[in-house]
Amino acid sequence: MSPVSESMNFLNEIAHRFPDAISLAAGRPFEGLFDLDDVHRYFDTYRRHLTARLGGDEQAVRRTLLQYGRTKGIIHELIAEHLRVDEGITADPQALVVTVGCQEALYLTLRALRRDDRDVLLAVTPSYVGVHGAASLVDMPVLPVRESPEGIDLDDLLAQVRRARAAGLNPRACYVIPDFANPSGIRLSLEVRQRLLRIAAEEDLLILEDNPYGLFGDLDGPPTVKALDERARVVYLGSFAKTGLPGARVGYVLADQRVPGAAGPLADQLAKIKSMLTVNTSPIAQAVIGGKLLAHGCSLRAANTREREHYRSNLAQVLTGLQKRFGATPGVSWNTPTGGFFLLLTVPFPVGDELLELSAEKFRVLWTPVHHFYADAQARNVMRLSSSHLRPEEIEEGLNRLADFIRYRSHT
Repeated sequence: MSPVSESMNFLNEIAHRFPDAISLAAGRPFEGLFDLDDVHRYFDTYRRHLTARLGGDEQAVRRTLLQYGRTKGIIHELIAEHLRVDEGITADPQALVVTVGCQEALYLTLRALRRDDRDVLLAVTPSYVGVHGAASLVDMPVLPVRESPEGIDLDDLLAQVRRARAAGLNPRACYVIPDFANPSGIRLSLEVRQRLLRIAAEEDLLILEDNPYGLFGDLDGPPTVKALDERARVVYLGSFAKTGLPGARVGYVLADQRVPGAAGPLADQLAKIKSMLTVNTSPIAQAVIGGKLLAHGCSLRAANTREREHYRSNLAQVLTGLQKRFGATPGVSWNTPTGGFFLLLTVPFPVGDELLELSAEKFRVLWTPVHHFYADAQARNVMRLSSSHLRPEEIEEGLNRLADFIRYRSHT
């Protein structure tokens, strides 16, 4: 079993074994704003839309929603409009593939990009566990790129690309989460995004832009890298898990790059792979997400006003709470993201899975050792904290328990 698989199994198993522990580990959406009635309402909204689009042909409507469906998806035009409205991205609907969550989008992209054993992926390290998992499934090594206070060390990216080529390898793409990255919470500035695009063009490199958290930041934040992309260098990976409904398991990939010798975009290749993997994404699940898009003028920024305020308030509460409990504690520090779900806490001792288990059992609080985002087992003095799914009183109690754990471990 790969280290990544072991990581996910371990973290899930810890949460299951200690259900009364407050989790500062899980990066889940807030369930307090979920409503089962919305599922039916959104489905009916999309059904009416589809009926009108198909000229009232009820048989065609039933077939579209209940049969095997189009491999690329049935809500691609609505997603294209959402990208235009919320992200300023001009997307050809035919270059979109609706996927079973963003994880499938990532897998399909890497599977299509890998041609032989020389192909490698670059990724800011530490990085989202899922990119390591998807890369391992397609046998594509991941070359680490140093993180920096700006989010990515672009000089190191250049050095890694050139070092890889000198070793006979073929760097295919660089994976980034430009907005409130997992695990660091860092957001790339406009200048960094622009330079990243210049490097991609000069070095013949694709950028895999993963953006599950961007809509939860300030409205005047920098454009997505894809919105700045004038040379089709960016493959845009999207998810409705945070902005729509995680239980629907609907994501997408915008892959409008032209493929030499092929009539259509890269998305066509992804669709061929998907047809042998999941056949198609559930039309029923797509209809729920499509209905939510229709209900809000295809703006998920507008649809997530309450969620954005909840996440902003929770992050502010955590930052204030850390200052209150650790402001004068030697060896304890943290970064200060401006949005999203995550931040990194540095402590005066290495934290690994054994200490997480102790924290869960003795102090009833969970957090994530940062080594899981390096895809190794080396304990480091950093943990990831998330409070997205918690209520204010749970955050306070969770931080109290965390403070007790850190004080205990610092003196043993």
